[in-house]
Amino acid sequence: MARYLVKRFLALLGILFFISLGAFFLIHLLPGDPTVTILGPSDNAQNRAALTSQLGLNLPLWHQYLVWIGNVLQGNLGQSYITHESVSRIISTAFPIDLELIIISQLLALSIAVPTALASAKRPNGLLDRTSTTTSFALLALPPFILIVFFVLIFSIYLHWFPGPGSYIPFTQNPGQNLRAMILPSIVLAIGSIVIYFRILRGDLISTLQQEFITVARSKGLSNRYIMWRHALRPSSLALLASAGLNISGLVAGAFVVEYLLALPGLGYEIVNSINQVDYLTVQGITLFVAVVIVLVNFVIDFLFTVVDPRITRE
Repeated sequence: MARYLVKRFLALLGILFFISLGAFFLIHLLPGDPTVTILGPSDNAQNRAALTSQLGLNLPLWHQYLVWIGNVLQGNLGQSYITHESVSRIISTAFPIDLELIIISQLLALSIAVPTALASAKRPNGLLDRTSTTTSFALLALPPFILIVFFVLIFSIYLHWFPGPGSYIPFTQNPGQNLRAMILPSIVLAIGSIVIYFRILRGDLISTLQQEFITVARSKGLSNRYIMWRHALRPSSLALLASAGLNISGLVAGAFVVEYLLALPGLGYEIVNSINQVDYLTVQGITLFVAVVIVLVNFVIDFLFTVVDPRITRE
């Protein structure tokens, strides 16, 4: 166990190092000059040169990177060029919104996909199986930014069931209003997950149900429900677990579009605004934070493989 954790930890450090390089150098390829945005009406050659020197933007890129990564290792992600707010504070305020979206959407996805896959796998090519498979194909073709516009038009503007864009309220201020504002984006993000989880779990269940140990379980007179939940689901969950890890990692970044369209002040909304304002430090900080979260999620999922299936060794 210790050897496994050490190896994985060292691999994570290497991955995070290359991610930090990419986050820093790629951001500096963005067009625009942050000093122009910061100075506004006071923009002139003299003020621009003074501000460039003050911010350290006149230093070579490798020197800027060393200064930035040195501060990051001390827990200092810098301050926004525009608002002068700590990047760490921006992240700590915005990330709970992303986390809430991910948790709600994945609970919805699993609560629908797993029972539907179990029911479909019992009778392959039956009415429920054909209906579910056809519906999943249709939903898979609809991108989230199309779905969210469609849902807002129907459920927010015409039916007034849910609040529209810009109506987010923190959970601590009004839990009921917060959940009402989070339902639509959570459903949109859950739809893609439902399709993926259903199709993966259905295929694995059908394959598992043809194994000899399932035949032995049936010969003992065990009920189909018991066999499905106790004997078939666990060995069929490895691919589901892997897809969940990739899907959750994707949602950390994939929720950006939905957040921006609904004006949810999460990481997506913040990073888009920061890119538009050429706010290098904020973009770098959020990018690095998201990358760290994705790497850690995949590390946890990788470790859970050994819990779900002890046949997978940790060495």
